[in-house]
Amino acid sequence: MREIVFDTETTGLSPAGGDRIVEIGCIEMVGRVETGRHYHCYFNPERPMPSEAEAVHGLSDMFLSDKPRFSDKAQELLEFIGDAPLVAHNASFDFGFLNHELERCGQESICLTRMVDTLILARSRHPGAKHSLDALCTRYGVDRSHRVKHGALLDAQLLAQVYIELTGGRQIGLGLIADSPRVVSAELSSDAEVRVPRPPRPHMAGPEEVARHRAFLAKIVNPLWDRFFAPTSERGTA
Repeated sequence: MREIVFDTETTGLSPAGGDRIVEIGCIEMVGRVETGRHYHCYFNPERPMPSEAEAVHGLSDMFLSDKPRFSDKAQELLEFIGDAPLVAHNASFDFGFLNHELERCGQESICLTRMVDTLILARSRHPGAKHSLDALCTRYGVDRSHRVKHGALLDAQLLAQVYIELTGGRQIGLGLIADSPRVVSAELSSDAEVRVPRPPRPHMAGPEEVARHRAFLAKIVNPLWDRFFAPTSERGTA
């Protein structure tokens, strides 16, 4: 299944209050494996950048002044994400901004049934723990040492690794190849080393082993199983 892991950076917290998307980063995954394809773009929000927001992501008015408007790139973005499910952390926030921007430029909003929220997944899997992206990276050993400030593409890349762990870890890439003989592949790549399972070992007892076992049982005086499996008439005389 194709999925898109994405993140946004904005001018604030409320699209209804006039805040806009200033950056979006998308990572393509197929079968929970990153394909190497991504989409990344900065946008001119056509409004001043509040200092509080700039302190989070470092995107200034000057930097964004020559960037395209969201409407200029909306079709390109929609073509990249296609009809895939969209994975985000605290996804209702990102979906709210994304759909607000799409509606502003006359595009259809994205159905919320396509939303996959890793925050909900994390709360379900680790109740009572911290569920921020930083905390989940620490829990799963995802390297975020290069994350100085928030960035949509960088955060999407980190989230993609966290999402893999939240949904089963790296072992989800293991599987059986249909071609005979049955070959188990350690990786999904075509050049991966493969191992053919050894034939099953016989585990049925042979005639000699059965005979030795019967001889051993015959030496046991008044065995427990005779009390339960002896004929009824014998039980009454015991």
